[in-house]
Amino acid sequence: MDDIRETGQTRQGGIHCLTIIGQIEGHQLLPDDVKTTKYEHILPTIAAIEESPEITALLILLNTAGGDVEAGLAIAEMIAGMSKPTASLVLGGGHSIGVPLAVSAERSFIAPSASMTIHPVRITGVVIGAAQTYDYLARMQERITAFVTAHSKITQARFEALSADTTQLANDVGSILTGREAVKEGLIDGVGTLSDALRYLHERTGM
Repeated sequence: MDDIRETGQTRQGGIHCLTIIGQIEGHQLLPDDVKTTKYEHILPTIAAIEESPEITALLILLNTAGGDVEAGLAIAEMIAGMSKPTASLVLGGGHSIGVPLAVSAERSFIAPSASMTIHPVRITGVVIGAAQTYDYLARMQERITAFVTAHSKITQARFEALSADTTQLANDVGSILTGREAVKEGLIDGVGTLSDALRYLHERTGM
């Protein structure tokens, strides 16, 4: 339990609160002035929460700005594989890899003022390389699409259509969904606030 307390997260009534904010930092270190969540810190924390007899449920608070796709998927897979009740709450924005993280929980909520950005995997800057580079990106996108559609109600065709939309983002492709739009599309389970997410977890645990 000491490892869990050292993360600085709050825990009340058996529900542990885990925050994932800013960019997901993988093996490549990001600048000090960029708000990051380090995946190597999050993964053991999730494992400790799963094993802790004192913790009955997990609340994940999300405000993400993209980041390392492999690291983000690793966190999402860990959350999706938990046996304890989990709920996610998107606050502010859920950008790129924040989408798999949001749907990884047993029940997902999004604040009325929050939004979710869906776009294809890309590499910043100009990439000059072999055709295998583009094949790798396509395969990574397939993994993200498969995870999102497996853990939400959105269909593969609709998710791919939103990801490839050319009318919403300037100089880019993709879609921005408001909270209610994300629910309407079947991406998120419901519009809600902190109290809604906690209420769901209390009901699941009988607390």
